Amino acid sequence: MAFFKKKEHINPLMAMFVGVTILIVGLIFAKTYAASYFLSGAYVLLIGFGYYKSCIRILPAFIILSAIFFLAFYYGKNSLIAGVTMVNRLGAIFVGLIPGMNIEPICMTRSLNQLKVPRAITLGMLITISFMPLLREEIARIREAMKTRGAGNILNPKVFYRAFIIPFVIRLVNISDTLALSIETRGFSIESNNATTYKKETINVVDVTLLLLVIVGVVLLAVFK
Repeated sequence: MAFFKKKEHINPLMAMFVGVTILIVGLIFAKTYAASYFLSGAYVLLIGFGYYKSCIRILPAFIILSAIFFLAFYYGKNSLIAGVTMVNRLGAIFVGLIPGMNIEPICMTRSLNQLKVPRAITLGMLITISFMPLLREEIARIREAMKTRGAGNILNPKVFYRAFIIPFVIRLVNISDTLALSIETRGFSIESNNATTYKKETINVVDVTLLLLVIVGVVLLAVFK
């Protein structure tokens, strides 16, 4: 039962490797019925290792897209395997993305620092990932402000430019300045080669077990395809 408890997080690099493995293997063997069993098993496996929220979150989109592509290719090519192939390809993408959806930027940064990856890369990646939620929030605020002020239809080029683009660009500049100041005041520097990691990311039994089970699934898929 220990594996079915919510783990704080799988090691980021291990999670990325598992996700990429599922994606690549699923795409390679997409034309086989065995790939459907492999992807279904990987999905259940990820649920058991604490990814159940992400698994549930992607399920509606996967079901809808799979139904559309399956029917389109099944009737378009009059072939069951053509429809199954498209479902497997979508499944490989969706299931492969699940581990990456749960990686916290700071955890990935720690892992890369431990591997002595250049600070310019790790710091840039951390800023980029952290920047995306801010962009979504700003877009939502601008859209709400447009509705409150009755700016008009956003599809109108003039409205889109004056009521959305200009405020958005201004907010981007302000956020960039704030992030740069925040990084500077916290002592981050890309020239620092002697940076240490306060909390190290380790690979434990759960991480290894997840990887081994995925590898077993890949071997079984290759044998029984």
